[in-house]
Amino acid sequence: MKIGEIARRTHVATKTIRYYEDIGLLPEPAREPNGYRTYEEDTIDRLQFIRDAQATGLTLSEIGSILDIKAAGGESCHHVVDLMERHVAAIDRRIDALVETRGRLAALTERARSLDPADCTDPNRCQTISALSDRPVAAELHSAPGRRHHRSRLSRSSADHDVDAGGDLEELDAPPLRS
Repeated sequence: MKIGEIARRTHVATKTIRYYEDIGLLPEPAREPNGYRTYEEDTIDRLQFIRDAQATGLTLSEIGSILDIKAAGGESCHHVVDLMERHVAAIDRRIDALVETRGRLAALTERARSLDPADCTDPNRCQTISALSDRPVAAELHSAPGRRHHRSRLSRSSADHDVDAGGDLEELDAPPLRS
């Protein structure tokens, strides 16, 4: 079977299939005399396993470790349970951090509703955000002379991008690749 047919049947891009070969998730396929790759039927099952494992949150490196155990004739179930337990623990840590962040944001939002924009005199900070800072410098800055109006130099989309850019699940989303 050629790579295009495998891609159509599995809904995995040909570039991704080649990448999986490069990193060792798929075995190197046989080649026809013209250099075209020829895949075995079990490639479809393996690609489906890779997609299913990714859907559980496993990284390509972790999926490779499972496939390595299987290729060596070992039992992978305990290894998979260990991997999944680590992912559950990471998700729990992320949930705890999100709950804490939500609490801080809710308190900040509630406090911000009571602030008078005319009292915000710091040319470099918004009183709403610096209000929860425990640093004494923040209080000094708010008493700085000269009042300025807040005008954002960032577009809405730039501001949204900055807020969204720092996901803590990077370790799960962008794993180191197997060599």
